[in-house]
Amino acid sequence: MPVFTTGSANTTPSHLTPFRRLGVPSATKISGPRHHRANWKLLCRASPPPRDWWPPTSTEPPCAPTDPSPPAPPPPSPTWSELGRCWYSSPGRPPRWMSVVADAVRHRGLAICANGALVYDLHTERIVESHLIEPDVLGEVVAQLRANVPELAFSVEYEGGFAHESDFRLGGMDSKAVAGLRVGASTLTSRPCAKLLALHPEMDPDSLHEAVQDLVGHLVTATHSSGRALIEMSAQGVTKASALAALSSKNGIKPDEVIAFGDMPNDLPMLAWAGTSYAVANAHPDVLAAVDHVTAANDEDGVALVLENLYR
Repeated sequence: MPVFTTGSANTTPSHLTPFRRLGVPSATKISGPRHHRANWKLLCRASPPPRDWWPPTSTEPPCAPTDPSPPAPPPPSPTWSELGRCWYSSPGRPPRWMSVVADAVRHRGLAICANGALVYDLHTERIVESHLIEPDVLGEVVAQLRANVPELAFSVEYEGGFAHESDFRLGGMDSKAVAGLRVGASTLTSRPCAKLLALHPEMDPDSLHEAVQDLVGHLVTATHSSGRALIEMSAQGVTKASALAALSSKNGIKPDEVIAFGDMPNDLPMLAWAGTSYAVANAHPDVLAAVDHVTAANDEDGVALVLENLYR
């Protein structure tokens, strides 16, 4: 039962070549710093499922009726489910950024969002599973970090939205749109959230992550995935690996049957869990040091090259 799971990759047409050959609809380009665009992950298993298989929490959208009068078109390329493959998206991004992904894959499959904290149904565009940080933990984490790391600003990803302190500098997709509520720290931590983010204006991301881990690693799981000094914190033990392991277990997929691709530190738990791991050549140094194999950089279609070799 081959199962694919992809993160927030820079999905240019050339990157998608092998996916199109396998019947996957094209996606739109998602931009980001060059060294962490190709956050693809791949789960593979040899035995194919029934042709109508699809993740049990996601329903295939109905096909539109066709007009019988025009000449019949050529037979379409087989869909992923017809080829015995399932696709999961597993980005660090929140559900509020997933509409473009849902449209690109024709509202099929599941997305593992917020570094494993949320499972999102791309067909219904609803959260179907969540693992949240409770308010008392949020309050303690913010207090500890603020007391020991000057100049930090905080934001949170809730199940249904985003909020940030006034001095939290928005980046990425949020910098291009009016996003989130500006609130004080007490309001920010007043209800459960999927992800707590801490931003420093000038620290090195790895140094900040080390400091956060030392201070609050017993309370939350901290990681990072951008070129900024932006630390992403989930509930203790919640990672992409924990979510992928749960989904794989439900579908009878064992770790040694899994191949995983990654590029940034938030991929490390998943890369360790998978039986075989790949990094793109321009991945974070810690990722390059952790994997079994290195493929070409994302801008050189590194993941696509591996997939083409697997599915010639």
